[in-house]
Amino acid sequence: MDVSTLALTSLTEAVGYAVTGRVAILVLDNAPVNGLGDTARAGLQQGLMRAREDESVAAVVIIGARDIFCGGADIRQFNTPAASARPMLRDVIATIEGLSKPVVAAISGFALGGGLELALGCHYRLAKSGARLGLPEVALGLIPGGGGTQRLPRVVGLETALRMITSGKPVSAEKAGAIGLVDKVVQEDLLGAAIAYADEAAGKTAHPVVGLRDIGNDAALLAGFREKLNRKARNAKAQMAAIDSVEAAMRLPIESGLAEERRIFDSLVEDPTSRALRHLFFAEKSAPRFSHEGPSRSIERVGILGAGTMGGGIAMAFANAGYTVALVEREQAALDRGVALIRKNYEISAAKGKFSAADVAERLARIETGLDIGAFADVDLVIEAVFEDMGVKQDVFRQLDRICRPDAILASNTSRLNIDEIARSTSRPANVIGLHFFSPANVMKLLEVVRGQATSDGVIAACMAVAQKIGKIPVLVRVCEGFVGNRMLTGYWREANFLLEEGASPQQIDRALTAFGMAMGPLAMADLAGLDINWATRKRLAPTRPAHLRYSKVADRICEAGRFGQKTGAGYYRYEQHGREPVPDPLVDAIARECAREAGIERRTIGDEEIVERCMLALINEGAQIYAEGIVQRASDIDVVYVNGYGFPGWRGGPMFYAEALGLATVLQRLRALHSLHGAHWQPAAIIEKRVAEGASTF
Repeated sequence: MDVSTLALTSLTEAVGYAVTGRVAILVLDNAPVNGLGDTARAGLQQGLMRAREDESVAAVVIIGARDIFCGGADIRQFNTPAASARPMLRDVIATIEGLSKPVVAAISGFALGGGLELALGCHYRLAKSGARLGLPEVALGLIPGGGGTQRLPRVVGLETALRMITSGKPVSAEKAGAIGLVDKVVQEDLLGAAIAYADEAAGKTAHPVVGLRDIGNDAALLAGFREKLNRKARNAKAQMAAIDSVEAAMRLPIESGLAEERRIFDSLVEDPTSRALRHLFFAEKSAPRFSHEGPSRSIERVGILGAGTMGGGIAMAFANAGYTVALVEREQAALDRGVALIRKNYEISAAKGKFSAADVAERLARIETGLDIGAFADVDLVIEAVFEDMGVKQDVFRQLDRICRPDAILASNTSRLNIDEIARSTSRPANVIGLHFFSPANVMKLLEVVRGQATSDGVIAACMAVAQKIGKIPVLVRVCEGFVGNRMLTGYWREANFLLEEGASPQQIDRALTAFGMAMGPLAMADLAGLDINWATRKRLAPTRPAHLRYSKVADRICEAGRFGQKTGAGYYRYEQHGREPVPDPLVDAIARECAREAGIERRTIGDEEIVERCMLALINEGAQIYAEGIVQRASDIDVVYVNGYGFPGWRGGPMFYAEALGLATVLQRLRALHSLHGAHWQPAAIIEKRVAEGASTF
């Protein structure tokens, strides 16, 4: 039996109603995920009231259209009056719990957030095999606000509920059956099974109301969860609040617990951290969107040139997603090292329980290795991951152009080189694109998709789609030096060097910025990446450097001393016995003092607040300029890049959101002050001047 065969009466635009035998069926139909918007809630309430009044109806089934139960709140209505229009979800659940007739939730696809809370409010739950059930609200800096923290512990127990709520991770239908979250797992014909189950349940004299169950008291368990919480996680505040709300379920009757849950939820809605995480959620949803006309291209077989750390990581990312990969190197020794590293990475994951031995073998089998570039003759997409040098890359692309099919997409993993120059070395510039992965490529989610002047929309769309298939968050960018991430990083890192020259120490700079929330300080991060790479870039760009702009020689002097970071045992810090722990080095302080003397800079005591302000404003100002130039589709794309690729704290939303939180007028005021104090490189981006003049609060 299928939902599409029902003769439905529309209660609202989002809910249909039908009666089969003595069972009323409410069908949620609010595309794309059957979200609980105002019309969905109103329709459910009307349907429940109709079923209550109809003496011929003995039971109710709630099911979703299109093999989806409910994805939770309707995100299109966030921050609109519709989100708080009555009836609220709690009103609908109260109606269910007050019915003498059994209500069965028939779950297919997924029941997430408010969708699972709706199901928890029902007397019985059936799930189709393959369905996923969960409460993911902590990812948005929130807690479940429709009774999830009160009812889930009463159904599955405290420990399982805490694990589900604080992680936000869904469980399968089979797992849900094992933990008692659903009463029955159905393989086929969910609707038919739910009608039969509801009809049978109608013969019972009473039906289970979750809110009436007792869950006991286990303060030690709650304390253990609080102790294990990662306080540096972007959603740590929401996770802690979720534990507090579950504690209310343990010590309070259901009505009082629901009130406490609502109080905590409402406080988080207004919390700056939650606002930032909600912004980031929508930003990450928006980033992959790219509108184009014309047929979409399919990518089935992938080639990767270069089996180094980056090439191997890219190969793993594709193999993990089920793609067959041709991995080619120039020399056998380099290929052997690359394959050994891939195997080692998989074995480490297997040891952590992420993969089975069979999974490892299956993924390795998908990576076909060799020394012959002719292996790329029939691939749909080839990605080069060779040395970051324009001449080398152009030579590689000439070879690929001769060998690959005329319709094959040729991609460069360059982190900053001009894609248009690379494309000009081929006869197919429309099929050339940049795919800038971040290391380790099998782990990092960010992917900068770099469109050249000639790159076709079809190629862009194909690459945005394949990026999502391999679990990446693609951000479309245009060609400029360093694209988005590295272009902004240049100004951020430059300001750190100016501060070093003016009197701050490397450890003070890094400590101030990690206290702000950055995953690493800029100087420790530079040591990790390798100082020689940026040194080569600075030398390449030296002829075009404007003479009137300040330039610090500190980094150049460090490199001239043969200090390239962790790989040489010294950079901004010293690294003893090939370790990774940065040790302050007086030599760097001496270099900074000498550079300051040569530049006529009087060194001074610098506070942590100044360090944070100058480094953050450097990011913001460059980000604003990037947005104004049309390098990205939307300002929020910059936030996605910096949070997912450069360690910016997610709970602050990203550089552009942070600027808006500070206030654009405040940002402009501080930029003007820094421009007056420190010179031309602090010229405020014109778009900030314009938006403030317009009275705007956002970019």
